[in-house]
Amino acid sequence: MIKIGLDIMGGDFAPEATIQGAIEAKQIWSHDLELILLGDEQIIVPLLKEKGADPSQFTLVHAPDVIGMSSSPVKSFAEKPRSSMSVGFDMLRNGEIQGFCSAGNSGAMLVGAYFKVGLSRDDLRPCLISILPNLHGQDGIILDVGANADCKPENLLDFAILGATYAENVLKIKNPRVGLVNIGEEPEKGNQLSIAAHKLMEEYKGINFIGNLEGRDLFDGKADVAVCSGFVGNVILKLSEKFYEIAIRKGGKNDPFYSKFNYEQHGGSPILGVNKPVVVGHGISSSLAIKNMIRVTKEMVETSVCEKIKEAVQHA
Repeated sequence: MIKIGLDIMGGDFAPEATIQGAIEAKQIWSHDLELILLGDEQIIVPLLKEKGADPSQFTLVHAPDVIGMSSSPVKSFAEKPRSSMSVGFDMLRNGEIQGFCSAGNSGAMLVGAYFKVGLSRDDLRPCLISILPNLHGQDGIILDVGANADCKPENLLDFAILGATYAENVLKIKNPRVGLVNIGEEPEKGNQLSIAAHKLMEEYKGINFIGNLEGRDLFDGKADVAVCSGFVGNVILKLSEKFYEIAIRKGGKNDPFYSKFNYEQHGGSPILGVNKPVVVGHGISSSLAIKNMIRVTKEMVETSVCEKIKEAVQHA
């Protein structure tokens, strides 16, 4: 059985949405998934019963405190060691669970992953990824989408390695094509960061680097992995989410391409570059998003992608 910890208290719609998402996930993957629910048992048990679920089908870990969405990421773990998030990371570090996910404070999730789980390489910067759909019906990824606003060229090379390893192992894309998000196709285009990062990626033989990607290339399937700083990636991510909202308003609800931009379908953003599977959900996660966040965590455990990333970045 795969053991995954879920922070029941994390997210704007917790605990109702997280409990419902856990129930739906357990119904689908009952044969190979043990869900460990972290939070206040006095809240969790009545909610499970209210929704018609049997509490004995889950492992409950009492963690009565909550790290709020506006809490300081660094101070929270010291001030609230009995919080659902802190206990979850402790269990992950100690090997009591194999993956951990939460729709709670994303800054705290990054801090917890960094300090409690550890890095795949000592000088590595963990990053967040998001699914990047294309018009051919395939999914790629874009990274970083918010963890690192300021980057050095070597950070972008690391992101390329992280992204290529994830795409190959989790998305099952053979020899994924890696592109650098830029303002032009030519190697000499862009700012100093882009020009230097292009040179590093071109020289590195461990990835299938295809060159620069302009904004208009992102959804055409030109690359499977789009690499950028967290500043650029977050702008692209939020813009894509807004275009999805506009498309729905304009009658594109049943369009298969636009539906791929629905955050609920993707569940959450894996944190790549840490030693064990950690997934951060959207703060406004519904039960559907929670269920899919659990699925993403489960896929990371099943594919041993964190171990493969650790091996890949050691040779960079």
